[in-house]
Amino acid sequence: MKERNDHESEHQLQSGSEDRMFKIGVRHYQSCLLFLLLLVGYALRVNMSVGIVAMVDNTSANPDFEEYEWNEQVQSLILSSFFWGYILVQLPAGTWARKFGAKILLSASMGVCAILTLLTPIAASNGGWIAVVALRILQGVSQGFIFPCVHTLLAQWVPPSERSRLGTFVYAGSPLGNVFMLALSGILASSSLGWPSIFYVSGAIGIVWTALFFTFGSNSPEVDVRITPAERTFIQESLGQETDTEQIKRLTTPWKRIFTSLPFISLIVAHSAQNWGFWTLLTEIPTYMKNVLEMDIKKNALLSALPYLVMWLGSFVFSPISDYMINRGYISVGNARKLFNSIGLYFPMFALIGLGYVTKDHTEIAVFLLTFGVGINSGTYVGFMLNHMDLSPVYAGTLMGITNFSANIMSILGPLFVGLIVSDATNPVEWRVVFFVAAAIYFIGNTFFVIFGSGEIQPWNNSSKRDGDELEAQDVGKSTETVTTIK
Repeated sequence: MKERNDHESEHQLQSGSEDRMFKIGVRHYQSCLLFLLLLVGYALRVNMSVGIVAMVDNTSANPDFEEYEWNEQVQSLILSSFFWGYILVQLPAGTWARKFGAKILLSASMGVCAILTLLTPIAASNGGWIAVVALRILQGVSQGFIFPCVHTLLAQWVPPSERSRLGTFVYAGSPLGNVFMLALSGILASSSLGWPSIFYVSGAIGIVWTALFFTFGSNSPEVDVRITPAERTFIQESLGQETDTEQIKRLTTPWKRIFTSLPFISLIVAHSAQNWGFWTLLTEIPTYMKNVLEMDIKKNALLSALPYLVMWLGSFVFSPISDYMINRGYISVGNARKLFNSIGLYFPMFALIGLGYVTKDHTEIAVFLLTFGVGINSGTYVGFMLNHMDLSPVYAGTLMGITNFSANIMSILGPLFVGLIVSDATNPVEWRVVFFVAAAIYFIGNTFFVIFGSGEIQPWNNSSKRDGDELEAQDVGKSTETVTTIK
């Protein structure tokens, strides 16, 4: 009888945990704010990709606005300059987010970026391409805090059993931001407001998000005033947070152990490979469609957005499958990350190879390959993108800062490589080289991750040296057995 009562009590406890797990709570509202952050952030990044097409050739947009004689090299310089500033703050951003709080950093960074976006048409008119490059560098600096801060907040708010779903939901804001801006930019450029409205509209949206997040955003369940005690306890127990926030802030990052960790090195390689291909396509697709496929700017913008719409939709296919397989014990966390990352990088690799042989006589094939290649890339959202939290929940933001620093060097080199290779934007053979190189980098990056990657919490997550003593952050970020076992 006693065993039966114990079993019933355990069942009731698990049922209560499951009820709290699936109930809509503050963690979901915080995830929505972060989703909107990435949507707006990427809109502010990609606005130049379509905007520059109209700025150098207003015959396909509103001819009443100023046109600039910028060659392919200058355009590539402008498109890549965002990432020069972006990488500057990546390394300290994660540590600052942990020490000072991600909320204030995100609010400030997005607010500054939005204001700079509003100033872009003025900079182009009065200072030419040099002023635009300077402005884009500063925008990059302001957005450099986004991913480390988002990872820091997700590690605080999202239980491991919901990591694939909520993490992917948040990062799915990125492709949707691309869809929104790429589709809207062509319409705005051709309207009576002309290409400057691209920057005015996106900048205004950035201001709105800043006000929203500053009002309702929160650093952690521990300090949130709207969360219920039940949800706070559920999140903290799921993450094994026995160390309080103040103690975590005092931890010193174990840099040497991080940089000598092979699973983390493989994460850097995977992230870098992803960024080369992703940003090469994102920044250059409008130019490729206009010059090789000979599409007008309205059709160009809409079709440029289509791959990212499919990517956004695809993320909601992969994430529940990943969580289901992990939570049911069908596959380990590490193998799930490798499986979906392989889907997200190997399939686009083949699409890029095929794209290299498409001409303007087969535009429908080019659109299909672009849509498929970029769309299925959403597999990486439940691949390497979540792996930082798997390896170290405590230092997740710092890890993201490191990998994002390395990866965004690729974001700079990718567009610059296009400018070096493509001297005649109408020559499909030169674009073929661009696509083949991106395919090779996808293959190398993912293969390295598959061989050396891991889904286990690393030993250096749980200790750090402070004032000469070994400070143990015991069990920080560890999942309890009632949720899922990290393998």
